[in-house]
Amino acid sequence: MFLKIKFLFVILCLSGLVSAQEQAVIKLRVDQANSPVINRHIYGQFAEHLGRSVYDGFYRNGKTRNDIVEALKKIKVPNLRWPGGCFADQYHWRDGIGVKASRPGRINTTWGMVAEDNSFGTHEFLELCRLLGTEPYIAGNVGTGTPQEMSDWLEYLNFSGKSALSDLRRSNGQASPFGVSFWGVGNESWGCGGNMMPEHYANLYRQYASFCQQYPSAPKLKLVAGGANAEDYNWTEVLMKNIPANMMWGLSLHYYTFVKGGPWPPSGSATQFGEDEYFSAIKNALKIDEVIAKHSALMDRYDPQKKVALVVDEWGIWTEVEPGTNKSFMYQQNSLRDALIAASTLNIFNNRTDRIKMANLAQTVNVIHSLILTKGDEMVLTPTYHVFDLMKVHQDARLLPLSVSSPVYSFGGKSIPAVNVSASVDSAGVTNLTLVNLDANKSVSVNVPLKAKTVSGQVLTADKVNSFNDFGNAVLVGLRNFSDFEISDGSVAVNLPAKSVVQLAVNK
Repeated sequence: MFLKIKFLFVILCLSGLVSAQEQAVIKLRVDQANSPVINRHIYGQFAEHLGRSVYDGFYRNGKTRNDIVEALKKIKVPNLRWPGGCFADQYHWRDGIGVKASRPGRINTTWGMVAEDNSFGTHEFLELCRLLGTEPYIAGNVGTGTPQEMSDWLEYLNFSGKSALSDLRRSNGQASPFGVSFWGVGNESWGCGGNMMPEHYANLYRQYASFCQQYPSAPKLKLVAGGANAEDYNWTEVLMKNIPANMMWGLSLHYYTFVKGGPWPPSGSATQFGEDEYFSAIKNALKIDEVIAKHSALMDRYDPQKKVALVVDEWGIWTEVEPGTNKSFMYQQNSLRDALIAASTLNIFNNRTDRIKMANLAQTVNVIHSLILTKGDEMVLTPTYHVFDLMKVHQDARLLPLSVSSPVYSFGGKSIPAVNVSASVDSAGVTNLTLVNLDANKSVSVNVPLKAKTVSGQVLTADKVNSFNDFGNAVLVGLRNFSDFEISDGSVAVNLPAKSVVQLAVNK
């Protein structure tokens, strides 16, 4: 009887009636001679005067929070964007310098009509960047500002000689120039930054950029033009057509993931959802690859040598706020779903690093797709934080171009690729791979065609796609060692758990 059952099982397997584990195959181009370097600035962050991002986030009781600084130093944050966002186009930098008690109080008319005491201003922000070891990325005011105001700010920060503005900086406690390289010329000028037409903004950009000076001994000035919202390809074409490549280092793009397609108002809970909303959000997040491809194609038409960087300086999943919180403060929890979206998005950025040179998650603390949440003196590291910890190995590493033959993850009659991957080789010759399995239910076997002497790994997963870390509770979504792989002659076979991010370090 046992022999008959065993024989029947073999027949069923051969006939395909017993389904084998889902499989994915990766093809790698191991020759790196012409491969681009993954710019570390792809892993940038964003701090806006919005809700509890700055006040009660980075900055509490008049001081920078050391716990947040230490957490962000660990993941090697390469740049930090400030003061917005929409807030940038109502921010006047002179309000935030000098003696704090003498700084004027304003109203944050963009985010909740709350008081802005300007106690966190230019010097406080740049001190935060110094503590983090990160580069500042300042967004200038085009909406309610002037070319003179932005030009003055730049001189105040970057001029080493003697002038009224450099002397003002010295009188405020900073003898040497700050040397800020990255500058955004406005923000979302198609929307909250002025509701402009692209032709009007292109002319304004040229005017502003003309008065942004490259000062002696200052780092190279990198101006970023305010680019398109998601699928507004006309905006990109008009700017590329009307702004010379030598007048801008980068062109921005904003893309948010909405659970049900959006864009406004955001819908769906950050934590209370089933597989239907999980699948919908993941599918919408993956669309960023198509959006980037189309914007890049337009940029290629006017800039075939790719001198202008695509800067995705706002991205992330945007859901409803947490119950009982101020809707204008954009405070939402962060689940395993959000970590999978973050890892998949960063994989896309890595693989398109020939055009994408900078990106900024929106936002770092207490707002939208956060790395860190705070409550009083407490701090929680979200699942997305751990993704940035895992993937920091790709910063300034050489991209390994690849293709993935992936099984599909299907739900409700729609399908997406279950697996996405990016790979790079670091300065020590170690090959690092980030493998994401988006399937909520099935593990996937992945064949990686690499010779390996040793392999080490970490995994991020949890029991449920809506698992999250919360104050006063055990960590439900954190990193742990991963060893579910086998090394053979010329390849590594990996078993990716359902709903997981796996990071492998391969030593040849």
